[in-house]
Amino acid sequence: MEQRKLRVGIIGANVNYGWGSRAHIPALQALPQFQVVAVCTQHQETAQETARKFNIPLAFSNVEELVNHPDVDIVDVCVRLPAHHQIVMAALRAGKHVFCEWPLGVNTDEAKEMAELATAKQVRTMIGLQRRGSPGFNQLRSLVADGYVGKVLSCTLTSSSAGFMWRQPSLTWTVDKSKGASTLSIGAGHSLDALNYCLGDFQEVAARVSTQVTRTTPAAPGESVDITSPDNVIVSGVLEGGAVASVHIASVMHHGAGFRLEVYGTEGTLVATSTGPQDIVLTGGRGGDKALQVIPISSAHTWVPAGVPQGPPLSVGQMFAHFGDAILTGKRVEADFNHAVRLHQLLDAIQASSNTGEKQTVPHGFGTQATTSMRRR
Repeated sequence: MEQRKLRVGIIGANVNYGWGSRAHIPALQALPQFQVVAVCTQHQETAQETARKFNIPLAFSNVEELVNHPDVDIVDVCVRLPAHHQIVMAALRAGKHVFCEWPLGVNTDEAKEMAELATAKQVRTMIGLQRRGSPGFNQLRSLVADGYVGKVLSCTLTSSSAGFMWRQPSLTWTVDKSKGASTLSIGAGHSLDALNYCLGDFQEVAARVSTQVTRTTPAAPGESVDITSPDNVIVSGVLEGGAVASVHIASVMHHGAGFRLEVYGTEGTLVATSTGPQDIVLTGGRGGDKALQVIPISSAHTWVPAGVPQGPPLSVGQMFAHFGDAILTGKRVEADFNHAVRLHQLLDAIQASSNTGEKQTVPHGFGTQATTSMRRR
């Protein structure tokens, strides 16, 4: 007998802009195990407009109504970071599975509270670290695991994105460090998680976190505002297994250079480059190779149907495909809320090292999510 689809309610999928309508809805509507049944935005008119465009049955402007609706199995949170905690906690109290975009909380305490409630409620969770769904990063991870470079000795990661000084008026809240959205939490969070996914976790770090640009001008006319959020993160660290790592994540005023991860081992070299978070180009060389050669991305690292659109929806779809499988089978969720807490703790260690000038040991082992089958709602 055919299984009922997992029914998803998306909070934050505005038809006019944003990651929810640009990536989440196209991905979920192309995955056979899911059905998008509800959408919630700040205004009922916008929610109804989104629902009409994407043929979604239910539209809400009240979060509580969506998370408590009996037709919703999974709540997908795609809103600004400061609202994550309130919405996720409401969804968890309602006994719903939750997918939440990274960062999970404004700080580690918020993330821990959400992870602990999820465990108590025995529901599944996933954090939106979409580079784990990227075919390119998954190929890099497989090549390292299969011994392409031999024993990993060192790696270098650089990532820079442009336009930090000029922001849309709707994003000026991100200049405030206390709101939780910065180059440390977002840019470094995503990039360091990709490094850890491919090469292993950090054991210790020494770091410098800096705010180089202290005033910003909104894109629309108006007064400039003070910036307290970090825009440069430099990390030296040691990974499990002993490899050393050098990392520089930056938000720059002009002409960002994109992403580059270089992996050096006893048998060879791998390099992953990208002008954005999705389109990875891999090159590699071993032994007596005179130069690095392009390594095609194998179709084995794409596990969603061909109908899932390329670009941002692909990595989101790959994550959701694993999430749905975990809900239905009781398998462990890769990158659940417990994992999110551990990533928050890594960023805390980086900030602590910058504050004290001393290297920090990175905590590990926060929580485990039960692997027993969950009752379908």
